[in-house]
Parts: sequence; structure tokens; C-alpha cells
Amino acid sequence: MLNVTTSAVRRLCVSIAGATPAETLALAKNSEAVADVIEIRLDSMTEPDIPFFLDGLSKPLLFTNRPTWEGGNCADEEKARINLLKKGAEAGAAYVDIELNADPTLATELIGAARANNCKTIVSWHDFKCTASSQALSEIFQRQCRSGADIGKIVTTARCFQDVFRVLALQEQAAELGLPLIAFCMGPAGMISRVATTDLGGYMTYAAPDNGPTTAPGQLPASSLRRIFTELAHAH
Repeated sequence: MLNVTTSAVRRLCVSIAGATPAETLALAKNSEAVADVIEIRLDSMTEPDIPFFLDGLSKPLLFTNRPTWEGGNCADEEKARINLLKKGAEAGAAYVDIELNADPTLATELIGAARANNCKTIVSWHDFKCTASSQALSEIFQRQCRSGADIGKIVTTARCFQDVFRVLALQEQAAELGLPLIAFCMGPAGMISRVATTDLGGYMTYAAPDNGPTTAPGQLPASSLRRIFTELAHAH
């Protein structure tokens, strides 16, 4: 059984994918008032500038450099792609995101570099087509537990409400195994999970900047999600 916790931490990450550092920074600055964490999608820019974001923003930053093979825009060779995340960790990022299916040696190096710089690593897995069986999802999460990362992230595409239940139910396993987990579903059927996940033990949920592009199907605007969280906090 999933238990709704009364002391839920409704941590909201606004995901920013601008075409240039300047555009990305402008969207991020506009999101700071409602964000707890800001994700900078390095793969959306041809010339990402990590210090530019760390100097220009006050909220904790998450750097992601999503490869094309996991729905992102980065087509670089793995070493170069992950080295950029390493630079982010060493420069003062609060979080970096590394895919579960990334090169294991490079991923381990990144996790070590992040830990040495008080930066948390999110090990992520995305399915843009469907939602796997409970057993398959459980096995993915167990792989994340063995990765050495600080936080797991499992995001699938929901076709029906049963898909949403299976993904949110992973929080029970996360509580048992002691690895904080980000888990929700993309797509229209999954929108409710983006709201519910943090109340069910999820570490964080993601939203789009109010006047910027979404980075995944079904993302809500950041101020709308913050407003829902505010209403929930005041509900009796």
C-alpha cells in the first residue's frame, strides 16, 4: 500500500531547454520564484556555458546532457558528453543526471567526481513509448540502487491509469531499499502522477517554464504546478 505522507516535500524542478545560453538563462531566471531546483538541459544548446548558469542563478542547479538514444539532443561521443556533466559537478552544480544505460565506467567516474564535490547524482531511465511491467520496473530500480548514484529516476509513458499506478508503486520499494526515487509518467494520462508523486514519497517532480518549451510530453507549467502544491498545503 502507498501511504500519503502529511510531511511531503513537494520539490519542484523546472526543466529549461533553450537554444542558447542567453535564452536558457532568461527562462531560468523567470522560473526562479516558483522553482526549488532548475534543470539546465545542456543538450538543447550547441555551445553550453556552465559557469554562465552557476553565476547567473541562485537556485540549486541540475545539469542534464541527454543523449539522442534516450530522447535528448546530444549526439556527442560518450566521453565528451559525460565530461561536460563532470565539469558541472566540479563547478558547483547541486545535481547531475546520468542515464542508467550510459557507459558504466564513465558513469562511475562521474558519480565519484560528483560525490567529491558535494553534488548529488540522479541515475535516470526513460521510456517514451510505454510503461513496462511491475517486474521490469522493479529490476530497473534495483539496477539504479547498485549504480552508486544518490537518487533514482524512472519516467515512463502512460497509456492508461494502470500504468500510472505501477510507476507510483515503485515508491514502496524505494522506501524499503533506501534510495530516493523520482518516478512519474509522461503523456496526458500521466499528468496526475506529476502532481501526486511527491506526496507518495517521490523525491522531486518536473515542470516546464511558464513561457518556454516543454522537455517532455505532459509537463505542466511551473506556476500552475506550484499553485496546486500551495492549495494542497493549505487544504484541511
